[in-house]
Amino acid sequence: MSEIKLVGVVGAGQMGRGIAQVAAASGFQVTLFDINEEGLDFALSFINKQLDKGVAKGRLTQDVADSTLAAISKTTNMQDLKDCDLVIESATENKEIKFSIFKQLDEIVKPGAILASNTSSISITEIAAVTNRPELVAGMHFMNPVPVMKLVETITGLETSDATIDCVDAVSEKMGKTVVRADDVPGFAVNRILVPMINEAFYALFEGVSDARGIDNAMKLGCNQPMGPLELADFIGLDTCLAIMNVLYEGLGDTKYRPCPLLKKYVAAGRYGVKVKKGVYEY
Repeated sequence: MSEIKLVGVVGAGQMGRGIAQVAAASGFQVTLFDINEEGLDFALSFINKQLDKGVAKGRLTQDVADSTLAAISKTTNMQDLKDCDLVIESATENKEIKFSIFKQLDEIVKPGAILASNTSSISITEIAAVTNRPELVAGMHFMNPVPVMKLVETITGLETSDATIDCVDAVSEKMGKTVVRADDVPGFAVNRILVPMINEAFYALFEGVSDARGIDNAMKLGCNQPMGPLELADFIGLDTCLAIMNVLYEGLGDTKYRPCPLLKKYVAAGRYGVKVKKGVYEY
């Protein structure tokens, strides 16, 4: 783990910017890549605001905030990731997009560097297979919001070496996270349990068991969940929830993982949740 100094992050969205912030705050130099310059600028502005809030609340000093922001550089040129010791991909939950990114990273990033995916459901073995370094490919599934949530699921593909997964675990722990190792099966541990519950909540809404507030309040007050499943789906992104359900349904072949028609309808309408200010609820 002492060899990991420069960390690349692919994707400056909600998860990527959070990973970049936590990595930089943990002493790593970070190169944040995105194809969109505006997205990068927004990500750095967002990180800066989060750090300012931390200073205002006394959670960190101004020096720490300044050094964290200074440790992050941005780029729209993937070639700038060539010297990274570890690259964490955090792009859209889409197989073909991830396969394309990993093919490019494999060609660009120096030999011996680890390539990790923040995928929430897609097979690490399949992702690794598009590279010429499958033993150096692993999963690092962070939770949202990354600076707050303590868990990282680390996933071992069929060819992932022990040294690689040990290194990924150590990097996660240096970032202040608790590691849970999961096997490379659809949904891993968290989403194998969580997203089918969310899907069932959509079925309950679809079938008129209760309205959205009723379903969420039932789970918050009856099961002591901090957020109801439909509210959580909006926070995760309904498109992401649907993508995970499709992976579970296709990968496991069991009808209990069939995506709810109402979830599919919301996604088809562009109601993705908080990120577009409209999902099950409006924001």
